[in-house]
Amino acid sequence: MPHAPTDARDDLTAHLHRAGYYPELVADVLDVALAGEEVVAHLVQAETTFDSEVRRHLTVLVLTPTRLVTAHVDDHTGEDPARPGSASATTEVVPVREIRSVALTHVIADPERYPRRGATREVTLAVGWGAVSRVDLEPASCVDPNCTADHGLTGQVTPDDVVVRVSGEAEGDAAVRAAVDFAKALSLATSA
Repeated sequence: MPHAPTDARDDLTAHLHRAGYYPELVADVLDVALAGEEVVAHLVQAETTFDSEVRRHLTVLVLTPTRLVTAHVDDHTGEDPARPGSASATTEVVPVREIRSVALTHVIADPERYPRRGATREVTLAVGWGAVSRVDLEPASCVDPNCTADHGLTGQVTPDDVVVRVSGEAEGDAAVRAAVDFAKALSLATSA
């Protein structure tokens, strides 16, 4: 269930602190982007990746009566290990009327027993408004198995403005439910 508007700002702040990733910084950049507008619903998704070092990333989606506010916060390590690293925090504000698509992919465990024992184990929320698109290309094929000609490429363009993946195994079932609830609230807001 989406968070009630009267409690949503406090609930957002609590979720930022629970995520534990520069909560005051994130709250401040969101405050600027929200510009005093009421919070209707929100989703806070922390992600840690491991490559040559540990990197943290936070994505926050906030729905207001008229806009979708996104915030992305990333760690950056400096070249000098003796000096502290830095973080970058980017917000984007999109009018709800500009949102073109809200796609939610459900990964269901044990679908034969759904809904009794099969449960949504993971969701991926993709929201598109036309600012960013992903192009997936592959070699074009020919029906002639003996053909050696180059037929160019074929592919598709997919809106990819913001994508948030929430795994029940990593974040818990409550996080999956929160992502689904946010998607419901956003879908409803874009239908008006």
